[in-house]
Amino acid sequence: MSSAMPPGRLEGKVALITGAAQGIGRALVLKLAGEGANVFANDLDTDGLKILEDEIEASGGTCLVFPGDITDEDFGDHAVAACVEHFGDLHIVVNNAGYIWNSRIINHTDEQWYAMIDVHATGPFRLLRAAGRHFRAQSKLADKQGKTDVTRKVVNVSSISGLYGADTQFSYSAAKSALFGMTRSLAKDWGRYNVTVNCVAFGHIETRLTQGFEGEIPEIDVGGKTHKVGIPAGAIEMSKAMTPLGRAGTPEEAAGAIFLFCLPESDFITGEIIAASGGMRS
Repeated sequence: MSSAMPPGRLEGKVALITGAAQGIGRALVLKLAGEGANVFANDLDTDGLKILEDEIEASGGTCLVFPGDITDEDFGDHAVAACVEHFGDLHIVVNNAGYIWNSRIINHTDEQWYAMIDVHATGPFRLLRAAGRHFRAQSKLADKQGKTDVTRKVVNVSSISGLYGADTQFSYSAAKSALFGMTRSLAKDWGRYNVTVNCVAFGHIETRLTQGFEGEIPEIDVGGKTHKVGIPAGAIEMSKAMTPLGRAGTPEEAAGAIFLFCLPESDFITGEIIAASGGMRS
């Protein structure tokens, strides 16, 4: 009897994932690569990408890293072109990159507003525009050959803040809400190309953005600028109490929710928004 491992459920697929060096994105890259996908991983964190690339290659998977800022005007075109040039195709796009910059509206600056809109809405728009041109071309090629093109997948990563709002996340909530309209519009537009477009809205997932603190507020670096992140410890406990499962989710569980929309079993699901929040609704 052969001892060879069975092929993964995404064997031969090419997946482009933004925000891949940390948290949910990192867990998703490991998940997809473990299922046989060829992963094109993007992030601003070049060191984190290198560590991720080495880990995947050591486990026998395939990962090409692409450092860059999703808010750059030409990022989408360059990322899709580089991915297709290296792997020959593109089947899965996951818009995961993002961060938080919180305050109530009376304290909001224009810079803060545009930063959240750019990373959570404009960047994904440009990436999807570029990916859509490739999807359309491949669909037309398949039609010309008398074939049905493979089902391609888009998964947009949003938040329950986009669904229900959050008092200190005015621009973040607005930007995450934009992804819902983008998802449903593209699902209607791209069905003709055999592309499914879905969205996952996360609740409290344990990442560096949601780390608990007492006293000094944690900070992260985003493109050379520091941003305060984290949630006061008391608020975290309150959040868990409001969640039917009674806890926060892990990055691996979050990656699993995205993974559902990448599988062939979801080929007839499109235009949907699911909340991976442990049952939390506000």
